[in-house]
Amino acid sequence: MIRWRDPRVPPAAALAAGAVAFAAALLLESPALVTGAVAGALAALVAAASLLIASVRQAATHRPTSMSARWMGGGAVIWTAGVALRPFAESFVVSFADMFMLLGSVITAGGAVIAADRRFPAGVALRHLTDAYLCAASLFLIGWMTALRHVYAETADPAGFTLVMLPPMLVLLVTCAVIPSVLISRAPSWPLSLAGLVTLAAMTVAGVAAAVARLLDGEPQLWSVMLAPVAFLLLAAVVWGPRAGPAGRSAVNHVVALVPLALVAVAACTLLVQQASGRAEPPVTGIVVIAVSVVLLLLVRLFATGAANVRLRGLVKLGERQLRELAESTGDVVFTCDYQGVVHEIGAGVEVTYGYRPDDVTGGSIFDYIHPEDVPAIQAAMRAMNLDEDDVTPGACLIACRVRAADGTWRPTESVATRHAGGEDLMLVTTRDISDEEALRNQVAHLTFHDGVTGLPNRAYFEERTREVLPGRTTGNVAVIFLDLDGFTSVNDSVGHASGDYLLGQAARRLRGAVRADDTLARWGGDEFAVLVETGGDAQVAVDLAERLVRAVSQEPFRVADRDVALTASVGVAFTEDDMPAGDLMRNADVAMARSKELGGRRVEVFAAQMHADVMRRLELAADLQRALIEQQFAIEYQPVVDLATSRVTAVEALVRWWRGSVFVPPEQFLGAAEDTGLIVPLSEWILREACREVAAWRASSWDIGLSLNLSARQIMAPRFVETVEQALTESGLPASVLTLEVIEEMLVEDAEETIKRLSELRALGVRLAIDDFGTGYASLAFLRQLPVDMIKIDPSFVSGLGRDDTLTLLTRTIVRLGHDLGLIVVAEGIERPEQLELLKQMGCTRGQGFLVARPMAARGVDSLMRTSLTV
Repeated sequence: MIRWRDPRVPPAAALAAGAVAFAAALLLESPALVTGAVAGALAALVAAASLLIASVRQAATHRPTSMSARWMGGGAVIWTAGVALRPFAESFVVSFADMFMLLGSVITAGGAVIAADRRFPAGVALRHLTDAYLCAASLFLIGWMTALRHVYAETADPAGFTLVMLPPMLVLLVTCAVIPSVLISRAPSWPLSLAGLVTLAAMTVAGVAAAVARLLDGEPQLWSVMLAPVAFLLLAAVVWGPRAGPAGRSAVNHVVALVPLALVAVAACTLLVQQASGRAEPPVTGIVVIAVSVVLLLLVRLFATGAANVRLRGLVKLGERQLRELAESTGDVVFTCDYQGVVHEIGAGVEVTYGYRPDDVTGGSIFDYIHPEDVPAIQAAMRAMNLDEDDVTPGACLIACRVRAADGTWRPTESVATRHAGGEDLMLVTTRDISDEEALRNQVAHLTFHDGVTGLPNRAYFEERTREVLPGRTTGNVAVIFLDLDGFTSVNDSVGHASGDYLLGQAARRLRGAVRADDTLARWGGDEFAVLVETGGDAQVAVDLAERLVRAVSQEPFRVADRDVALTASVGVAFTEDDMPAGDLMRNADVAMARSKELGGRRVEVFAAQMHADVMRRLELAADLQRALIEQQFAIEYQPVVDLATSRVTAVEALVRWWRGSVFVPPEQFLGAAEDTGLIVPLSEWILREACREVAAWRASSWDIGLSLNLSARQIMAPRFVETVEQALTESGLPASVLTLEVIEEMLVEDAEETIKRLSELRALGVRLAIDDFGTGYASLAFLRQLPVDMIKIDPSFVSGLGRDDTLTLLTRTIVRLGHDLGLIVVAEGIERPEQLELLKQMGCTRGQGFLVARPMAARGVDSLMRTSLTV
């Protein structure tokens, strides 16, 4: 017993299979009919089994293939039942076996449509049905004219002929209805749908042959009987083949649309040939009805096609009008011209954009309005488009040119030219005026390479220009000059940045008037300017220009914010050498300018190799200082300050020492670099904490001793400077009155207000203040009144001349007397000879320090001094 385990297989299929098996066991009277019936039944059963099994296997992977295989399998089973039942229904004009076969064909056609996986709108589906009827009717008329009319004449039974031929004609109609869906399908199951179509065609031919044989009381030929079995076997094999959509079927739609018309034409020609033969036969009503229906359907199709064409033309015109209106609403000019440049049509936008009336331009040549320099390139582009006109893709090119407007100005434009879609030998051109975009682009380029404050080329332009000029130049042929405005920072601080920018504009105009026409003057950045000079081998040309630049800046004050501002300039000059990169040349000029600024400004310095070495040495020194702070390479030495009358040590001055490895670095070599880099702030804080801690320990041993420390300008202006001093005193336990902080006179002049404010805050804490190197700076005696100092220290340059220089001796005596009169402690520094010590005692100087008195020593040396004696 056979059991169908797949519930999706219809129960009718099992019943039909039983009927087929029963019918195949019977002996049929006709050998050909027996052979065809058995072969058809077996092939249909094989196809049904293969399709139904495939539908189960592919249900989860590809649903369209599974469903179409199920439908075709069911159709094959039902068609097989019809074949098996035909011998028992030969006595009927239209047997129920024919109904089974017709139903099986319809179900198989449904499976082919499902495999094609095509869904059409209602209008398209209706058109396909009318095309199917036209194809079927045309094929029937062709068959009628070639063979069926003779069969009809022999039967002499119009009703019987119609009923016998109706089932195969219906199958033919179904087959024609399936053809469009299958041929234009791109589904992966397309091979299965095509095999179903072939099977339907075989069923149709076999059905027509069987109907003709029945009408003539004969047997169908063997080839017609075997068509269906072969088709079913093909169907059984295709369902297991690979799934792949057809490729390269772009023309199939057109072929499918032309097939009905071609069949109608063939049918019409066949009818005309019959009429031309001169044989008059009585008309058959059915044939006339079919012919008339074909003609009527053709008329309907013709009317529908004409209406569709009218609608499409309207849509095309509407699209062109909307496209033109859209282009002109954006300011574009749209026109058509031929490949010789003659304008055929142009939009109204040409009058708005360029000032020409459309009628004046139409019929003329576009080359009359294009700049002569741009004409050759445009002609070449048009020739290239004309040569490619056989290409199936629409050619297009972008054209940039200048167009003369009605006012005579040349305006930059961008145009897009394409071949006209109307099939005429024309081009469709859309032109846009990009004058605003071009102006904006030029403005952006100018701002990119020019300074907005001075209008001069900027650093980027100068660097690029230098790189362009240097290649191939020999030594000394090119020079770069760097100029810095001395004191410009104070201008911004005093009158504001807006006034500072105004001053930079004035300076730029003066410098522009000093350079030559061939020189490149640029603003490098901030208050720095750069000049690129081609000397022609004469170095003096660049030096003379640098001196003119200094004079141009300093010859007269600048007028800013209703006041006169006098500035000077520091200038550096560097000359190119063979194969020198542009970056090195500009760096050398910058180094020379920095050297000029270090030397006081208002001068010209020519770069020498030693300058670069000095810069590199300072950079290395700064890096080593940073590392020394981290690795604690610094140490503190203390130089005693003694009472000159008793030789008693009253205080010590903390001095920093640096041992870089095993090499001693003098303070004068690294303190300047520490000040420039800002490392002096953390270094001074460390010295303050360590010295306070050490002196506090000595005072704890009943030694009444004070501490003196030098302050730097950066340290005073550092954030939380006063808090740092207070914190060091608190942590060490050192009384504030024991600490003396020393400042030099220059600090009181530069930013005097803020400096005096912070020093006054220290004085309020109880810290004592001293003016170091008194008499050598620029501070006036008024600072002694503004700042409550406790001590002045005479500079060693005065002490060194005691006993040898009467002027220095007089000045020293005056300073000592001034200190006494003001109630200040006077300390003499740099005592190295006995006669200096004696003279200072005679002048009444109370305290002193120097190598003669006591050399700087480490903390342990001070400990030894404290244990042995309190005098030196």
